Amino acid sequence: MHGDLQELGRAVKQAQYRQHRALESGLSAIGATLAQWDALRAISRSPGASARELAAATFQTEQAFGTLAGRLVAQGWIERRPGRGRRIEHHLTPSGEQVLQTGHKVADEVLARCYTALSDTDRGTLLILLRRLIADGA
Repeated sequence: MHGDLQELGRAVKQAQYRQHRALESGLSAIGATLAQWDALRAISRSPGASARELAAATFQTEQAFGTLAGRLVAQGWIERRPGRGRRIEHHLTPSGEQVLQTGHKVADEVLARCYTALSDTDRGTLLILLRRLIADGA
């Protein structure tokens, strides 16, 4: 039993690692990293979000996200604006929106290659199972 569970865990990690490497490679062709594109996606989903909210959405510490956001500002991809109180809000610039959209196209192509061994039905089943695991929170 333990061996099967460990093998399952390792297989999930290997698939994730392969997917991340492929995305990193594809996104580098447009001058972005996976972390940058993920941050742009999070900001697009929640315009005006704080660094704390965006760090949680991108699985980073607040400090790491702050450093990343500083680089995104320097590249002209996001703006930081004062919010209520001490809150700093994050918004995409037109240039950031363009990188995000190009990144979506790259990701679609890369992920199609990553999951080509699975039928549409298998991909749907995998998504359902992974969502069940995430919802369980264990």
